[in-house]
Amino acid sequence: MDVIDQPKSVRAGEELDLGKLDGYLSKHLAGYSGPLVVEQFPSGYSNLTYLLRAGDQQLVLRRPPFGAQAKGGHDMSREYKILSHLIDVYPKVPRPLIYCNDESVLGAPFYVMERLHGIILRASKPKGLELTPDLMASLSESFVDALAELHRLDPAAAGLTDLGRPEGYVKRQVEGWIERYRKAQTDDIPAMEQLAAWMPEHIPAEAGTALIHNDFKYDNLVLNPDDLPQIIGVLDWEMATLGDPLMDLGTTLGYWVDPDDPPELKMLAFVLTALPGNLNRQQVVDRYTEKTDRDIPDAMFYYVYGLFKIGVIAQQIYYRFKHGFTKDPRFGALILGVQALSKTGTLALDKGRIHHLTA
Repeated sequence: MDVIDQPKSVRAGEELDLGKLDGYLSKHLAGYSGPLVVEQFPSGYSNLTYLLRAGDQQLVLRRPPFGAQAKGGHDMSREYKILSHLIDVYPKVPRPLIYCNDESVLGAPFYVMERLHGIILRASKPKGLELTPDLMASLSESFVDALAELHRLDPAAAGLTDLGRPEGYVKRQVEGWIERYRKAQTDDIPAMEQLAAWMPEHIPAEAGTALIHNDFKYDNLVLNPDDLPQIIGVLDWEMATLGDPLMDLGTTLGYWVDPDDPPELKMLAFVLTALPGNLNRQQVVDRYTEKTDRDIPDAMFYYVYGLFKIGVIAQQIYYRFKHGFTKDPRFGALILGVQALSKTGTLALDKGRIHHLTA
């Protein structure tokens, strides 16, 4: 059975103008030849991702979500630049092919890249794929090792020293995500307020500077179908920057659900980290420490930050749904995710640890 990640029909309201796109690619993309068929990868929650079939070619197109601003978190030129610089020093990225800033083509900037053929583990087990405890143990270790590898990369070698402002990164992130929450807030959620009050009072010293992905999780990795623990691709670089690598780890921890977590958190089913064999959150921290030689005296701040940040992202998407900017039915329940994430953060603070929260 084919377990390679597959697209589906394009969602209503997210269609592309095939005539304009075909005309643009015919003029600007070397080797392109129609007819053009477009499908959509349906699982993402931010930038939209489409599969383009043109003869024997299979390409991937990325564009901002409808109703969102193209700049900031949906800056296509920035994402294209990151891939263009990384491809020569970090082979785990898809090769970018063309960037278009002419909004008359699709209504927003977009870029096209090669398609990586592999397995992507999303919230549900792929049919026909047996995810044994031994396999998940190896994969979770490879996952941490790949994050550590990224953080060891020299940004200068990639020509990305101008990507961000690493000095003061932690404080800016805390303040920035709290501000974003205020702008997108729709409901009164006491746990979010508690985390927003706690973080500024517990900001740790900067842990250094690295190229950070900011969304490093299972469903942004492409895995070798013949050797699942081998990571052949890392996707979705829209939030990558230069900053404190432990903040990147914190985001990963926020997505990492353990099997003994509260039921409301497990229901979110971000990724398959709760399957038997996976490292738990504390083991993720321990292995990362081993692979990077970085001292992490207290992982609590980074975990709480990760939960709050992901909660804000969910809140922003829910805000778009509530105001009619997207009709994707998945987005209507995201307010429950904001509640579950923030409650988990307050539980971790109460317990004084980042794992075994229900013990």
